[in-house]
Order: sequence, then C-alpha cells, then structure tokens
Amino acid sequence: MHDARIPGAPESPRTPDRPQEDTAVSTQKTAAPPTAAADRERPSQTAKVQVSKLTKSFRRRKETVQVLHGIDLGIADGELLVLLGPSGCGKTTLLRCLVGLERPDGGRVDLAGRTVVDTDARTFVQPNRRDVAMVFQNYALWPHMDVARNVAYPLKSRGLKDLLNGGRVEEVLKLVQCDHLANRYPPELSGGQQQRVSLARALASNPGLLLLDEPLSNLDALLRIELRAQLRSLHRRLGFTGVYVTHDQEEALALGTRVAVMREGRIEQIGDPEEVYRRPATAYVADFLGARNRLEAEVDDLGNAELAGQTLRGFFRPGMPGSYTLLFRDQDLELRGAGSDEGAVGRAWLTGGTVHEVLPGGNHNEHVVRVNGIRVWVGIPASAERFAPATDVELGIDPRRTLCYAADGNLVEGWTHGS
Repeated sequence: MHDARIPGAPESPRTPDRPQEDTAVSTQKTAAPPTAAADRERPSQTAKVQVSKLTKSFRRRKETVQVLHGIDLGIADGELLVLLGPSGCGKTTLLRCLVGLERPDGGRVDLAGRTVVDTDARTFVQPNRRDVAMVFQNYALWPHMDVARNVAYPLKSRGLKDLLNGGRVEEVLKLVQCDHLANRYPPELSGGQQQRVSLARALASNPGLLLLDEPLSNLDALLRIELRAQLRSLHRRLGFTGVYVTHDQEEALALGTRVAVMREGRIEQIGDPEEVYRRPATAYVADFLGARNRLEAEVDDLGNAELAGQTLRGFFRPGMPGSYTLLFRDQDLELRGAGSDEGAVGRAWLTGGTVHEVLPGGNHNEHVVRVNGIRVWVGIPASAERFAPATDVELGIDPRRTLCYAADGNLVEGWTHGS
C-alpha cells in the first residue's frame, strides 16, 4: 500500500486507519425519498458531482466530534459552487472528502457518474485516481522547481504526454498572465503571483473537478479583488466545474454560480447569490451575510409592534400576532436628528437614540447607536451628514428592507403592508 498523492501537493496525506479499497464501481444507486431540500440541492439528474448522506467525525482527545451531518448536495456540470461559512462549520472537511484527503464515515460521492466513495460498498478511490485538482490556501508550490516545472508536474505524474508536449504549460500560464514567470522559482514570486501559478497548475490537466480552499485569504484586500475578478473571468471562459471554500461573504457572492451556507456540518441554505443575499432562509444566514442588527418585536393582532421599548402602530399586517426577530443590514437603516421631521417617506422612526461612536470607512461612515440600551450599526454614506458622538438621534426603519424571522428562525414573508 502506498501513500495517496494529489499532483503538486507538498506532502503525501495519510488516510485514516481503515482497510484500503479501490473497488470496482457498482452501477446500483440507492433512491432517496424526495424532499424539498433534496430537490433544491440536486440541480439535475446529470449532476457532475453528487454527494449523498455524507457524514464525517473526528476523535479529539476523549470526544468524538461530528463535523458533517448527512450532507446531500448536487453540483451541475460547469457550475462553480461556493461553500460559505465560519471557521469550524465543516466546509473544508467536505472539500477534503471530495478530493479524497478525508475518508467519510458514511455516505456516497459520485464524480461524473463514477462512484469514488460508497461506505456501504466499502468503495474508496484514492485522490490521484479521482480526476480532481486542488488549489491550496498556502499555494503548495515546490520551491526547488521553477514555475514551468511546477505547472508541468501534474501532467508528468499522470502520464499526460499529449498535453505536456502540446504546449499546455505555456497555455495555462498565459491564461493566468504568468507566462513571463516560467523560469522563476516560487520564493522569487509575490503572493499573488504564487496563487496564479497554483491555479495554472490545477488547470493544467483539465480536471473534471477543481477544488479551491480559501485560495485568496492570504492576500491583501486589493489583490484579493483583482484575483477574484480574474478567477470569475476564467470560469466564464473555461466553464470548469468547481467547488470554492471561503468565509468571505463578498467573495462568495461575487464568484459563485450558487452559494451554500454551512452551519455546524449542515447546509443551512443553498441558492443563487442574489436569492441567498436578498432572501436569507434563516436568521443565521441573514446574520452571516451582514444583517447583524437585531430587534425583537412583539406583535398584536392589529399589527402593532412593540420593539426597543416603543410601539410602532400598524407596522405589521393585521392578524399576525406573535414574537418575531427583525434583522437589518447597516446600510438599510437611517438616522436623523432628534425631533427632526426629515427623512425618506415610508420609514418608521424609533426615538431615544444616541450616537456612541463614529467609524470612518471610505464610502460609508459607521455610526454605533444605542436605542433604549440596544446597540445598532448604521452605515451612512460618506457624502451625507455625519453625526458626532453623544448626538441624540432617531432610527429610521424601512419595512421593505427589513428581514423578518419567526421564533423558529425561519424567514417570514408577506408580513408588512405592500409585500
């Protein structure tokens, strides 16, 4: 038995201590009961990647920690799916299960119709036999090889002589605008150049699936934006199938064909970026995507809402009594001076606010405001009036830009007039 290796990886990952198999693929598939969640997570019957009931746990000290809880996921051919979530949510573990660096406890993974993991059938295909390439967070370039040899490495290791002799190395280096660096060594390159070379190496063998594990997180802000745009352009041009892991919300929304928000080893919501951003299915998703301001509301049968110690009459539709959580993004709230009658039409105003801090931020100035002891963040355009600390203010709420969630954390729609 030999160590598994992904071409270009700096060291050979070791698989857990279980019997190693590389069995023939069974053509029999287990039908799963159709559910709304399953339908949403499977884009088509011809999905390039199909993950079914995937579980994974780790032994930490004397405890077993469950990291993945029955993941069901389908990825269409040519789709770039972004796995988004905080540290520890399971997104990188899921990625490592796809490439074969982790052996799942249960479930099944099919890549382009080929079963590479089936725990029931004891099938586990090693990473170097999966037609998968990976871009690592730390670039993982060989320091003793120049750029051209780094990019050529997966072609040599897989015996792809036609690509190697057909100018593929030069082609992918041109794609990432690094052809002039072919004779340099990784220590001579900037972080952005190293990451582009790492991407070129991953693309060199035309992999069936490209995996990217937070590839831009080590770069400065402006370079991240530049490489984000370049990666988006490459995906549109080449149409590769990929899975991209990040904790950066802006990165996920900019790059993903679809975005899957993960929470504690489960997929909380999956959809196109606009849908996930505009209609977060749960309060968790809304909070993670920037709606960090929270007000609890008690609503009577007439639609009057008690929040922040004040009553907003007719704020809800009649006939919806109960407890609700209202979430707002910073830029969706407004401020005006106490006692002022200025402000946009259609806003509800909470009085008794005080500005505690102002944080300049380029296009927006963040105002930290307390309303009856509740802290909220309000993003005011830099071109608008800036309120000094200790200023008494009123907080403006636009119902059309307010996200409402029931006690169980799920999105409530049609709760306000005109919706």
